[in-house]
Amino acid sequence: MSWTKGDRVVHATKPEWGVGHVLLTESVSGAGGPHQRLTIRFERAGTKAISTEFAELKPAGEMPLRTDAPVDADGLSFAPTNGELKEIMTKLPERATDPFTTLQKRLAATLDLYRYTDGGGLLLDWAVMQTGLKDPLSRFNRHELEQWFARFRIELDEHLKRVVRDLRKHDPASIETVAAAASPVAKQALRRADMGR
Repeated sequence: MSWTKGDRVVHATKPEWGVGHVLLTESVSGAGGPHQRLTIRFERAGTKAISTEFAELKPAGEMPLRTDAPVDADGLSFAPTNGELKEIMTKLPERATDPFTTLQKRLAATLDLYRYTDGGGLLLDWAVMQTGLKDPLSRFNRHELEQWFARFRIELDEHLKRVVRDLRKHDPASIETVAAAASPVAKQALRRADMGR
């Protein structure tokens, strides 16, 4: 995909950076073929220089919102129904669930989600990823975010069990390969998920 100045994007593996605005673009040819060097200002991470050869960028999407939603402190509408809110707050990112990617990639993306915790800035980073809000505390209090995170973690643990079970059937050796690059918390979750086999 080719990006132009002014495009709004989200970094697929760093959604906690929030929405980014493309400031500069430069077309480049390299060993991996043609790509772009972009300068992007992200809401929560500042200005970054990014190569599309290595970074996966997606268009900034809209949250499933009601049309009569009030506006929050960011000037964004965010008033989903209870059912929509549950789906928003517990849904795993597409990179971890996409059936058209390999099981190894899904496992790596799933293990990467264990970097979020229920405390401090990592909780807010998770809430930004889930809601798309620049400041989730404008809509939720900390206790609500902790409760939603606990539900998200249950979904994540169950998803990890399914991915590990499927990978054990098709390519068990690749589990160790993917796990080698995972964080200690993710490795611990992987051991728990793998104990049930």
